[in-house]
Amino acid sequence: MIAVALLLALQDDLAVFKPEEQPRKMLHTYLLSECGKQFDARRKAVAELKTPEDVKKRQEMLRAKFIEALGGFPEKTPLNPKVVGTVKADGFRVEKVIYESRPDHHVTANFYIPEGKGPFPGVLVPCGHSDNGKAAEAYQRACILMAKNGLAVLCYDPIGQGERLQLLTPDGKAAIKGSTTEHTMAGIGALLVGWSCASYRIWDGIRSIDYLAGRSEVDPKRLGCTGNSGGGTLTAYLMALDDRIAAAAPSCYVTTLERLFATIGPQDAEQNITGQVAFGMEQTDYVTMRAPKPTLICTGTQDFFDIQGSWTTFREAKKIYGTMGHAERMDLIEYNDKHGFSKPRREAAMRWMRRWLLGVDDAPVEGDFPVFKDAELQCTPSGQVLADLKGKSVFDLNIERENQLREVRKSRSSAEVLARVRDLVGRVDAATTHETVSNVRWNGFDAALGSTITEPGIRLPSLLVAPGPDRRPVPVLVLAGEGKVQAARSDGPVKRWVEKGHFVQAMDLRGYGELSPGAKADPVGADWKEAFLGFHLNRSLVGQRAGDILSYIKGLGPNALKPGGILVGTGAAVPAVLHAAVLEDRFTEIVLEHGLVSWSSVVRAPFSHGQLANVVPGALAHYDLPDLAALLAPRKLTIKAPVDGEGKPVAQAELERAYARAREAYKAAGAEQNLVLEAAP
Repeated sequence: MIAVALLLALQDDLAVFKPEEQPRKMLHTYLLSECGKQFDARRKAVAELKTPEDVKKRQEMLRAKFIEALGGFPEKTPLNPKVVGTVKADGFRVEKVIYESRPDHHVTANFYIPEGKGPFPGVLVPCGHSDNGKAAEAYQRACILMAKNGLAVLCYDPIGQGERLQLLTPDGKAAIKGSTTEHTMAGIGALLVGWSCASYRIWDGIRSIDYLAGRSEVDPKRLGCTGNSGGGTLTAYLMALDDRIAAAAPSCYVTTLERLFATIGPQDAEQNITGQVAFGMEQTDYVTMRAPKPTLICTGTQDFFDIQGSWTTFREAKKIYGTMGHAERMDLIEYNDKHGFSKPRREAAMRWMRRWLLGVDDAPVEGDFPVFKDAELQCTPSGQVLADLKGKSVFDLNIERENQLREVRKSRSSAEVLARVRDLVGRVDAATTHETVSNVRWNGFDAALGSTITEPGIRLPSLLVAPGPDRRPVPVLVLAGEGKVQAARSDGPVKRWVEKGHFVQAMDLRGYGELSPGAKADPVGADWKEAFLGFHLNRSLVGQRAGDILSYIKGLGPNALKPGGILVGTGAAVPAVLHAAVLEDRFTEIVLEHGLVSWSSVVRAPFSHGQLANVVPGALAHYDLPDLAALLAPRKLTIKAPVDGEGKPVAQAELERAYARAREAYKAAGAEQNLVLEAAP
């Protein structure tokens, strides 16, 4: 309790910002402003669409950008489908099926087949975030309703739900609590290897359409798709990317990114596409990319997905459909209830499919019929494909991809890696202003609190401490992932370097310390929403934070850091510090403490901790963190007590293996003694 009280007092003593300045909102406000510039640019581009040819050209451009952002699609491999059971009901039957969307990656699904003579129109129903996946009552009711009205329906379990948990405990239970958390955990590794959680989800959907279209009971030219919430997300993606979907009805998802970001903010990993805002793709474009195919937006007045955004999308889409000559194919239903695949939206989706797939424009209603128990729809004996079929999880697929990329990285030259790092950081301008806020005494030393503007909208607080009379000429810049207050504790790096006679500046990078969005101990980190916003802009937080460091140094002028400087990074700041060190050779010594050992270790840690903000999408196709360390030779580099993706200390042998390439580089430079690798005791 005494230690906590002292730390709180230290926070107050070293605070640069006043509470009314809302420093914790600074990064979020900045990113929203940057997104706003892109939204404005997109509106201008859409306003210039005057002809069907203009629309088609934009559709083709966005579809190509979308697929590129997903990392492309793999080749189609045999589905190896199996019908493992059948359940009969009033007016339809349900087949329990298993197929492989990728080799050894199994999908569990229920196929609802109407009574009577086919072939029937087929409808794909991706599930929202229900723990029991396809067995959730709302999805059963939607499927049964359509099957009773002449539509064959395939409803499948998404990863992390139903029978497709991707990480199990030894007793077969969920190792990661909550499907959205599992999706984001899987997405972290996927992003590093150039994919995303959406890449897996979309491919499951495309292969599910392959299965549906291949059934003899289904007419492959009359296919539809409808889903709610997370299933609405997948419906939106699939209807934009797969031309086979003739009619679509996404429910409780479509709004606009602009309104989403301004209200509840970005959601889990599958709902964030890398670079999406930067290349001009709004949620509206999921609708207009398929124009003029029939599309119904199903909404709830009280949904947490903002209804204003839904109507904004509808108005723009209606105009685009009109430009294409088919305004009647675009519609919206709003019902005054909350989030969910409620009866009014289920009925609206079913009627939409009947209109456009059956050619029957009527209004059947949903009666009171029974639904199945979860076990009746189960496709595997245990209820989990990984337990029974011993296939590959998405975490396994991430690791396989990283293994392939590791071989690719070996051929990357130093020049190629440097070019990628420069692209990541982007343009760096000199810090615009630096001001001293107050002079203070700290642990018996003269000190000053200050702030530096590294770019418009970003103002970084700092602590400058002057040593005693026995001073050394080399200054030290300390950047701690925990913030300058933690760095200034009695056992922290600020005191350690000041006592050695160095001038020490400790600065909070954006999103750290005083600027942290919050203190919630979330497994993906307090700054996860800001990380996703950065990905949308093609500006990772690692790149932004490295830019802060370089901007500050550039602002000091060309004669600063002579005869050199020492750059110290701790904790979560280590990846950004390492990137900055590679690009700023005036630092003659770099010290990295308690930081991430490698991105490869994150891919291999299904349940990582606080690593989303340290992700650089696609980086592992070009370099890993140890590859950057190799570029620092022959400068002094010390790596102390690193941790793996799970936050666990790395053993010395593992550390040596990870940095073998750096060892070789230092040896080649004749500076073996300048690389110190020191695992935690």
